[in-house]
Amino acid sequence: MLASHGYAAATAKSALAPYRFERREPGAHDVQIDILYCGVCHSDLHTARNEWGNTVYPSVPGHEIIGRVSKVGAQVQQFKPGQVVGVGCMVDSCQHCASCDEGLEQYCENGFTGTYNAPEKHTGGITYGGYADNIVVDEKFVLRISDKLDPAAAAPLLCAGITTYSPLRHWKVGKGHKVGIVGLGGLGHMGVKIAHAMGAHVVLFTTSPNKKDDALRLGADEVVISKDPAQMAQHENSFDFILNTVAAPHNLDVFLALLKREGTMTLVGAPETPHPSPNVFSLIMKRRHLAGSLIGGIKETQEMLDFCAEHGIASDIEMIKIADINEAYERMLKSDVKYRFVIDMASLTA
Repeated sequence: MLASHGYAAATAKSALAPYRFERREPGAHDVQIDILYCGVCHSDLHTARNEWGNTVYPSVPGHEIIGRVSKVGAQVQQFKPGQVVGVGCMVDSCQHCASCDEGLEQYCENGFTGTYNAPEKHTGGITYGGYADNIVVDEKFVLRISDKLDPAAAAPLLCAGITTYSPLRHWKVGKGHKVGIVGLGGLGHMGVKIAHAMGAHVVLFTTSPNKKDDALRLGADEVVISKDPAQMAQHENSFDFILNTVAAPHNLDVFLALLKREGTMTLVGAPETPHPSPNVFSLIMKRRHLAGSLIGGIKETQEMLDFCAEHGIASDIEMIKIADINEAYERMLKSDVKYRFVIDMASLTA
């Protein structure tokens, strides 16, 4: 077995603390990676504190991983030691259902294997994530990282980037489209950057007037204060697509009213409790669509990484030491980060 060191939550109420554990030795198709950076996602906090009710302890979070290949299995074709690579939210899937066959492993009908807090097929244990010094992953779930991307700032692309890219790509956002992004956090700031790079006219919706300048810097063409009914009314029936990144329950109807006939609003935020039910008449009178989207498959995630490298897109980050992760969680709850924490894993041994 491979000795690993990281940080784990022992219970829902305990702080994350140093933890030693073992990973499987690389098999014939596996890639062993020394982790350089790991982004901090709100899902990490939800899992560490068992807010979704499914955490297996001890829990080592982290699914926005950038590292360097240290070892490869005998039959690995795509990677070699020394390469900088990424690992996102999945490390396996059944690889034979209809969704997997279509490159949509995130919708695996037998359930994909999450990078952490999921049954580990090879050992019968549980998967441990990227708040650690190394990881072993099947080469099919390892991603190439362009040398055009700053490795630390690329880490959040593995979750926040693909979570926003996938729906924008699926609903064919591009030139001539008016696109709304709801919320300017870890997901929303990536949505603004990507939609802008796709050529859309981008409108950022926020409840915080002080975020206007930042939204414009990131690529928004307009900023609307969503709690101002007059500002919202000016945009009724005008959007082709709205990407809603807010992870707290809120009134969806005020945004659905902004969609054109046959427009779509896609939800990517995952609240602890459900949103209020939308007004059905708002949907049926304009044949509007309310949808959801979950990360992206491996092929699409690679496409997203290449798109970001081509357009010079990465996350706005604040680097932290692993010892500061508990403070980072508290700051994240207060939205006190612009816009994603990234752990420098060299601090694990410093």
